[in-house]
Amino acid sequence: MSRILLLLLLAPCSLLLAPCTAQTLKSALSPHFLIGVAVNSATLRDGSPEADLVSRHFNSIVAENCMKAGPIHPREDRYQWEEADQTVLFGTRHGMAVIGHCLVWHSQAPGWMFKDSEGQEVSRDTLISRMRRHIHTVVSRYRGLIRGWDVVNEAINDDGTLRASPYLRIIGPEYIELAFRFAHEADPDAELYYNDYSMALPAKRETACRLVRQLKQQGCRIDAVGMQSHLGLTYPDLDEYERTMQALIDCGVKVQVTELDVSVLPNPWDFHGADIAQHFDYDQRMNPYTEGLPDSVYQQLEDRYLQLFRLYRRHERDLLRVTLWGLSDAHSWLNGFPIHGRTNYPLLFDRQLRPKPVVEKIIQYFDTE
Repeated sequence: MSRILLLLLLAPCSLLLAPCTAQTLKSALSPHFLIGVAVNSATLRDGSPEADLVSRHFNSIVAENCMKAGPIHPREDRYQWEEADQTVLFGTRHGMAVIGHCLVWHSQAPGWMFKDSEGQEVSRDTLISRMRRHIHTVVSRYRGLIRGWDVVNEAINDDGTLRASPYLRIIGPEYIELAFRFAHEADPDAELYYNDYSMALPAKRETACRLVRQLKQQGCRIDAVGMQSHLGLTYPDLDEYERTMQALIDCGVKVQVTELDVSVLPNPWDFHGADIAQHFDYDQRMNPYTEGLPDSVYQQLEDRYLQLFRLYRRHERDLLRVTLWGLSDAHSWLNGFPIHGRTNYPLLFDRQLRPKPVVEKIIQYFDTE
């Protein structure tokens, strides 16, 4: 029996279900789809205002970083379970759907995965073996506790080609199929997902749909595609965004909005997406709202969120969940990406953990429609 399962069995019964109160995001949205949030160990400190806010408004959580291969498996013979265990324990105690993120990703992968003891690139068979062992070990530890896994993350370039990652270079395109097979072996009951950003781009959409069809033809389980939704006030075009949702649904899978935030800051050099390898030098002109968000800009943010949630409502039959990428503006990665040191306002709760007025409007919309 795993340590985390033992902890769950010993947990007081009163902790196993979060209180159900009216006028929260989860009470309004749960009849339609899950509403989730990305968390970290600081967010989930027992008794903290952040943990209370998570349990009050959300019925799904995903680990922002601690389940990625680099943090959880820093050396071939060493795993770091503490933060991942804490995340799964919190979510299960509060009756939440816990999502695993992510098993195979070119970024934040441990360097040892691709190198031998002499620093040379490993063989194809070695990398397949290492990938299988990593997936089996991680997924098996949380078997029955995690609803679904982002199996492969960000494997497609914006132009629709496959990303030239070490997995692709060493194994070939079939590494994606293998990853899905290994995850299913480790937990046959877990849902399995592909996850990527900039999915409104037509070329990327076409390749994602082709990938889904290929996996299904190969007999692999794939339940949904996660549309990372790192959006702005004016991008992407929401018609294209919705076309992607419908195209994926037409391929026979569900969709998920996996990393939702809406940046209000100037967009350097028409940057979009979530490629964490890209950064730009600090420029004060790119950080105009250090003293607070002007009412006119907040209104644009509110309008954007309301447009999005109306769109999600239209597709609720095929939408598994909507997950915010961070709890509050203070916790958002967009304060440091793609320019470090900015002050952004991309989420539904402000820096003091107060719900923005749009939260009540979202709740009212789902309560009355």
